[in-house]
Amino acid sequence: MTSTEYCAHISDDGCILTLQQAAGNTATVGGPLRFHAIWLRDNARDASTRSPENGQRLITLKDLPKHLSISQGQCHGETLHVTFQPDNVHIDFDVPWLLQHAYDTAIAGTPARARGWTCDTCETWDAGLGQQLPDNDFSAVMQCRSTRQDWLQQVQRYGFARLSNGPVEEEALFQVVALFGFVRETNYGRLFNVRTEVNPTNLAFTGLGLQAHTDNPYRDPVPTLQVLYCLENSATGGENMVVDGFRAVERLRAENSRWFDVLSRYCANFEYAGDPSVSLQSRCPMIELSPDGELRAVRFNNRSAAAITDVPFDEMEFYYDAYRRLGELVDDPAMQVTFKLSPGDCFIVDNTRVLHARKGYSGQGSRWLQGCYADKDGLYSTLRAMQQHP
Repeated sequence: MTSTEYCAHISDDGCILTLQQAAGNTATVGGPLRFHAIWLRDNARDASTRSPENGQRLITLKDLPKHLSISQGQCHGETLHVTFQPDNVHIDFDVPWLLQHAYDTAIAGTPARARGWTCDTCETWDAGLGQQLPDNDFSAVMQCRSTRQDWLQQVQRYGFARLSNGPVEEEALFQVVALFGFVRETNYGRLFNVRTEVNPTNLAFTGLGLQAHTDNPYRDPVPTLQVLYCLENSATGGENMVVDGFRAVERLRAENSRWFDVLSRYCANFEYAGDPSVSLQSRCPMIELSPDGELRAVRFNNRSAAAITDVPFDEMEFYYDAYRRLGELVDDPAMQVTFKLSPGDCFIVDNTRVLHARKGYSGQGSRWLQGCYADKDGLYSTLRAMQQHP
């Protein structure tokens, strides 16, 4: 809660309310913030606008006067009292909520963000993360709310986290997903077994080493989380590796911004047809940005890349230069965190950000992992609920 005193000013036409610190206030939280009358009315939190039970909006825009204005606005403590015209409706707003949701960033002095920016809850990393590998005890995460919250925050911040000392039993990975959400079933089933097969439908089911990649880029939408759970691992080799795709993109942009631009501007194609009943295809950029330039996703999978056809002829060679350099960054040992799972260990990755890989392994001994997919909305929802209701 803020102790800063505020005052409100209404524009001559009543269409804009400006919220700013009261004269003589020594606290500094930013400049004045403007709010449109229609935005305030649409975002009112009173019982006639929002359901008290679930917070959902009870009105549509057509229910509001088309020529809405504000005739009065006054601050009393942390409450802003606003009167709307022409229907003379009085609504109270929580000032801290308005500050948190302010959109007048230009007047507030917020610096412009470069394309490829990441949010405050995201921390990019390289091989140095191996010195502080996000790891937690399986039983502690299952039994302790605060430990579970810490684990979920690690997944949010790093896009990756481990669990150790879990039960060595089939389908134990479903217990992991149940902590935050639901399994996303695909043509591979609710789970898939990662071990050598005689006639594999995917190279993951062989002993070959695999370049760091994101899974299932040929789906739209892609599964946003993947869990891999170890049941056997006595083979020589087979270590797992993870790479922060967001850090790789940051390095690419720093080296040559045109490489970053070309991989984010044009779509690549991905495809998979493991058997006659499956023909998956998607069209999306390797570097995905939101309209305001936030780095949202990386899709990188050499095994599933199809012919690239959306790049203009004059830029295709340069596109491949950028594509090659991104692959070199992904393969750079300075970017990789390597570890070997023991039976009962597992890890979870944000499949829109963190690439995972596997070193090749020999035919001696055995290596058996079970994997499944889930989605970030469930994990983020669980984490926010825990933060909002300690």
